[in-house]
Amino acid sequence: MQISVIGTGYVGLVTGACFAEFGVQVTCMDKDERRIALLEKGDIPIYEPGLTELVRKGLSEGRLTFTTDLGKAVETGLAIFIAVGTPSRDDGSADLSFVEAVGRGIASHLGSYKVIVTKSTVPVGTGERLRNLITQHAPPDARFDIVSNPEFLREGSAVEDFMRPNRVVIGADGPRAEALMRDLYRPLYLIETPFVFTDVATAEMIKYASNTFLATKVSFINEVANLCERVGANVQVVAKAMGLDHRIGAKFLHPGPGYGGSCFPKDIAALIQTGRQAGCVMEIAEAAARANDTQRERMVEKIRDALGGSVQGTRLAVLGLSFKPNTNDLRDSPALDIIAKLQKGGAEVRAYDPAGMDEARKLLPAVALCANAYEAAAGADALVLMTEWNQFRNLDLERIKAGLKRPVFVDLRNVYEPARMAALGFRYSSVGRPTP
Repeated sequence: MQISVIGTGYVGLVTGACFAEFGVQVTCMDKDERRIALLEKGDIPIYEPGLTELVRKGLSEGRLTFTTDLGKAVETGLAIFIAVGTPSRDDGSADLSFVEAVGRGIASHLGSYKVIVTKSTVPVGTGERLRNLITQHAPPDARFDIVSNPEFLREGSAVEDFMRPNRVVIGADGPRAEALMRDLYRPLYLIETPFVFTDVATAEMIKYASNTFLATKVSFINEVANLCERVGANVQVVAKAMGLDHRIGAKFLHPGPGYGGSCFPKDIAALIQTGRQAGCVMEIAEAAARANDTQRERMVEKIRDALGGSVQGTRLAVLGLSFKPNTNDLRDSPALDIIAKLQKGGAEVRAYDPAGMDEARKLLPAVALCANAYEAAAGADALVLMTEWNQFRNLDLERIKAGLKRPVFVDLRNVYEPARMAALGFRYSSVGRPTP
């Protein structure tokens, strides 16, 4: 089978490379000529473990090709996956202009039956909207089906998530399209992957409901952590005991500075806006989003308190800028918001991230970017551990302490043990745990 993927961002590139690994002939299309030129040489513009090797393998074995020609992509692919951005508008609703532009482009090249698949995260009703748009711009005899196949890829483990998913959701309104999607995902039958076949609207809702629920778990445990600090309880033990209940589960019960990235903030905002448009207020989702904003402010307060009540005139070392480990994605990272608030309070910030420095140069022009954690710590009044990269789990703490002007260590990811840090002479604070 031959398919095409429109958009070579995070989702599109992972989707194309992984389908090529399944033995499918894949054409990935993007209008960004520079990006396509890099990809044709096997140069990957994003940091994702295992993706570079997969793309280069697909290229060398002839199953993966790249193009800027939308017409070619439409003509050669029986299934056409739309994997372009759906950023938030000012009111929180999803901006579908990129999806609609692709839809019009596909329509102008329809000459035979196609299955048009939305891989992008889109609000309920987008499939029908896309169907009407393509019908309006396509030749009168054009034949196509619309499918919703939402992605559930975690940045930092996306290749594994695609190859060994915990479920595949396919929303199709016709038997021909469903049969094609079953055939496309056939390699996953061997590992007994659960498949959910449903209608298009339900598939669209599944993605938003899933991400909003996970974001709510993050906000909930952060609120519990804040209460633990007030009453002297240990949130790590609380979370562990909660997670042992199979009805709750241990995932996403790790307190910290709040959720970020390209999915949770955008998707929860879009679900809230969809609810408003439908006359159904999403009160829990709205509360989770408010709690996440508040959590970032609380982290600033924690840093301020660790320094005696003010950051004015201080130099701060920040370790970790990406919103989570194993990615260079800084989109809506808590670190960006917290750093901005610290700078507004009069702090000078020095920072290091194992993979996000190129993005940081664009987004944080007033931050001094360092070569490693120890350079960042040198001469700083406090060190703030913002992202739990593995490199930061085994720091030479004596070296860190020797470099700091004051032995203040603010651990926003609870990486280190409070008793050990106190024994080493640090003034250590974390999230939701008692301070020795």
